Amino acid sequence: MESIKIKYNELVEKINYHNDRYYNQDNPEISDYEYDMLMQELKKIEAENSELVTADSPTMKVGGSAKREAGVLVKHRVPMLSLQDVFNKEDVDSFVNDTIATLGEGTEFVVETKIDGLSMAIRYEEGQLTTAITRGDGINQGEDVTQNALVIKDVKKKLKNPIEYLEIRGEVYMTNEAFDMVNERQEMLGKKLFANPRNCAAGTLRQLDSKITKERNLSMFVFNIQDAKGKEFTSHIEGYEYLKSNGIKVIDNYYVCKTADEVWEAIDKIGQARGELPYDIDGAVVKLNNIADRKRLGENTKTPKWAVAYKYPPEEKESVLREIELSVGRTGRITPTAIFDPIRLCGTSVSRATLHNQDYIDELDIRIGDTIVVYKSGEIIPKVKKVVIEKRPVNTSRYLIGDVCPVCGAKAVKDDKADIRCTGSNCKAQLERHIINFVGRDAMDIKGFGERYIIDLIKLGYINNIADIYSLKNYREELIEQGIIGKEKNTDKLLDVIEKSKEHEPAQLLTGLGIPNVGKAAAKELMRNFDSIEELADATIEQLVEINDIGEITAVGIYDYFNNEANKEILKKLIEAGVNTKVTKNENSNEQIFEGFTFVITGTLPSMGRKEAATLIESYGGKVASSVSKKTSYLLAGEAAGSKLTKANDLGVSVISEDDLKQMIEK
Repeated sequence: MESIKIKYNELVEKINYHNDRYYNQDNPEISDYEYDMLMQELKKIEAENSELVTADSPTMKVGGSAKREAGVLVKHRVPMLSLQDVFNKEDVDSFVNDTIATLGEGTEFVVETKIDGLSMAIRYEEGQLTTAITRGDGINQGEDVTQNALVIKDVKKKLKNPIEYLEIRGEVYMTNEAFDMVNERQEMLGKKLFANPRNCAAGTLRQLDSKITKERNLSMFVFNIQDAKGKEFTSHIEGYEYLKSNGIKVIDNYYVCKTADEVWEAIDKIGQARGELPYDIDGAVVKLNNIADRKRLGENTKTPKWAVAYKYPPEEKESVLREIELSVGRTGRITPTAIFDPIRLCGTSVSRATLHNQDYIDELDIRIGDTIVVYKSGEIIPKVKKVVIEKRPVNTSRYLIGDVCPVCGAKAVKDDKADIRCTGSNCKAQLERHIINFVGRDAMDIKGFGERYIIDLIKLGYINNIADIYSLKNYREELIEQGIIGKEKNTDKLLDVIEKSKEHEPAQLLTGLGIPNVGKAAAKELMRNFDSIEELADATIEQLVEINDIGEITAVGIYDYFNNEANKEILKKLIEAGVNTKVTKNENSNEQIFEGFTFVITGTLPSMGRKEAATLIESYGGKVASSVSKKTSYLLAGEAAGSKLTKANDLGVSVISEDDLKQMIEK
């Protein structure tokens, strides 16, 4: 039972995290399918262990939370519920047959496309649009997005055949064509591209400027009449006819069915047409046609009992591999990328996918000219699933990455894993990515030092290694004159940030050096054991492997880095430039009082942010982890601590407050 509790709490925490990414941030990290599998697992545990279920379980809630950024919050008059998801024919048949058994022969079902977008309800009073709101939490309130709704071409401001009150619900989405145009514009402006049409549509509807909403050309399908006064509707289809008579755009593809076989046939037809639609769908909805029957069946806490959503398997398509392109990363790693005929996947045009390394190519036996099957991991990252061997052309041969760097021509060697790396110390491809890493947030955190500046400064010869960043001030007038960074104000601003970065802790500098396997966490651990970068540079492999979390491979990489003559010269230049290499010891303590202790931070602390608390703990030698486990020494908990607190209590981990932490330090 203890292990079930732990598993349950982990699932709740994970699903709540992904709910927030999807509903509130419009930036999901996993695919709908992966999310659905997590939810299915949680439901299974709850079905077998009902005592674990609480009112705030993800299975009992609809959507995310309503946010004020997009406008004021509006109370729902009719809940905007989710749908029960089903994933196979057996579950569809079961829903249809059970419903017919309850309601009798002749029961009608409507099967229609499930658009992948953002739910919105629109209210009309005496035929005039008064309010548009998002789902929000689905039960209590949503965000007022009326101003944005008014500029969506499919939203009618006035009804042709008005009634006293009408509330309709639909899905705001973006066509593939509109999405491509938005991303083209983003690319031209040098801005981040949207991952898929759903993210773009959701973010657009919820932002504040209706001009941007209009510019991005959103669309909307209506799929339900939520409430009506002044007119009675006996069926879903009758409601659709009324909406169409008012010029309201309803779901394109729908079928009226009476048997389980007819329902499955309709689902199959919609699925086959999936790739030809000008917009993304993620399933088919099966719902009762008769309104009185819907009221008779009612609803659960989160879902109506009169409808289900069938989810199609993740989309994948075939294409022909035309070439394999090689690129060189910051650490010299040579990455092969498949270039294939463009295909449409999850709303975007795809023509490239990483092949990772030679082992991956060999495992799938990928050859130029092959027909490959491509899918999107998390509906975002294109990946090659397999080769269609029966379509392989004659005379193809095994693909080899080779032993020469494609950028600088230096020798390339296979490391102890599966990667092939360039050994050239002056490889330009590595330099660009090396500098990007060095100025990044986890390293020297030189804000405003964008990729475009880095590329131009390397191209013009101002930067040949990381130490050259601190010599840019010597070329101030030239930089201003050439406008590389901008005019005087911008140039001085960046040079000032570069100068201030010299004061950062050595762990940040160590992160920025780009030593293989030495990221932010490893750098902090190393600098807890050495007083300076210079002292670390003199360490032996034996000394390094004694440090917690530093294995032999990492130790050898660190030793080799600091014993390379070119790197020694760069470190010397950094020190001469005044970059801090000495660890700042805590003045209030002669020893690291939290050494050997691992903390996890959760909830909202009274007077400090989580990052500030983590820095404080680490300054006294403690380690901060992201999740609770048996190795956790203390859980630092604030308000709304959530599932981490539950897990800590289950595992017997000591829970402390911010005041407790401060008292521990004072004592």
